[in-house]
Amino acid sequence: MTINIPSDEVDATRLAFREGMAQLAAAVNIVTTDGPGGLAGFTASAVCSVTDRPPTLLVCLNRSSSVAGMFERNRVLCVNTLAAGHEPMSKLFGGSTPQDDRFAVGDWVLAATGSPRLTDAVVSFDCEVENAVESGTHHVLFCRVVGIVHGPEDEEALVYFRRRYHHLK
Repeated sequence: MTINIPSDEVDATRLAFREGMAQLAAAVNIVTTDGPGGLAGFTASAVCSVTDRPPTLLVCLNRSSSVAGMFERNRVLCVNTLAAGHEPMSKLFGGSTPQDDRFAVGDWVLAATGSPRLTDAVVSFDCEVENAVESGTHHVLFCRVVGIVHGPEDEEALVYFRRRYHHLK
């Protein structure tokens, strides 16, 4: 058997992978938690559905991040999908800003799990972490959804593609 490899195919190196992932558009989310481990939040695009029976999301979290231990201890989180006007908040939660300062921006309420929920998110998924698997540099969190709050239907979503923010209606 002969396999023809296209001339634009490259080896799966770390750099090639990162460049390829830049071509994968993704929703921008702020993932939050609160509990015995403390109040924390981070910006994430590595969020996806797993199943609707029971409703379950997958969230990836870098094990070396300053918030990883807080999420591990709290075992609850809320995935807040950002709207077009939330770009500054995405940058704030994606940087080195202290946790308390991050939550000083935006309108937050507590979800049923005690995790902060952004009141003007496109959608928020309140979750309990059921399982965590280590893969490479990250924790892959399997999160059972216990509550969902939908935002305004006419709101544009914030997406990340080719290392830039875009709006999607």
